[in-house]
Amino acid sequence: MILCGGLGTRMRDETEFRPKPMVEVAGRPILWHIMKIYAHFGHEDFVLSLGYKGEVIKQYFMNYDAWTRDVTVRLGATPRVAFHGPAPDAWTVTMTDTGAQAMTGARVKRVERHITGDTFMLTYGDGVADVDLGRLLAFHRQHGRIATVTGVRPASRFGELVTDGHHVVEFSEKPSISQGGYVNGGFFVFNRAVFDYLSDDDGCVLEREPLERLAKDHQLEMYRHDGYWQCMDTPRDLQHLHEAWQHGAPWKVWAE
Repeated sequence: MILCGGLGTRMRDETEFRPKPMVEVAGRPILWHIMKIYAHFGHEDFVLSLGYKGEVIKQYFMNYDAWTRDVTVRLGATPRVAFHGPAPDAWTVTMTDTGAQAMTGARVKRVERHITGDTFMLTYGDGVADVDLGRLLAFHRQHGRIATVTGVRPASRFGELVTDGHHVVEFSEKPSISQGGYVNGGFFVFNRAVFDYLSDDDGCVLEREPLERLAKDHQLEMYRHDGYWQCMDTPRDLQHLHEAWQHGAPWKVWAE
């Protein structure tokens, strides 16, 4: 499951006419990059929780073959469309409108009917990482609790100064947050029991009462990821992603 319904207000120049998951990195929507990560580890059955301008995402996948393959169109009395070459991505993509104003917890609850297994993965539609999803899933199954969140240590937005008095002994332009500190990096794994912690109410925020209660009930574990992770909250984040792609794209775990 991928949450794709937010307004993306901090990136208004990019999101005025499209939802944030459709903002492009290296000519492809960041949503495509996220799905390629999952598909690399064998997860190709997707449920997209849509909201703001969700029709743009629907149109993209309904016309995906046309965007990604050579195509011949026969016009006239018996029109026909033929696609050439193998399909690049054999994905199953279910898209559900979960409302314009719904918060994250409500969006997860509203697609419950499309989750058929006992375990499912979930992440946000605006962040990439080189998380080993095979190890993440094995970790979740091993501890036996309802929920696993991937903990990450993102780079600070400001340079870090290490000083001795007034003397700077070390400068790091993009340091990680304080040693040992982790933040929610998405890339969750849940058992179906998580739906009992969620509400259909628009105001249900996954990251507040539901996760707080899971933690209180000792049903939430953290998978530590010290590798690459980058969200796309601001234009500056988008610029970092463009630059990272040009220098090897650390999240690009798949082969061409």
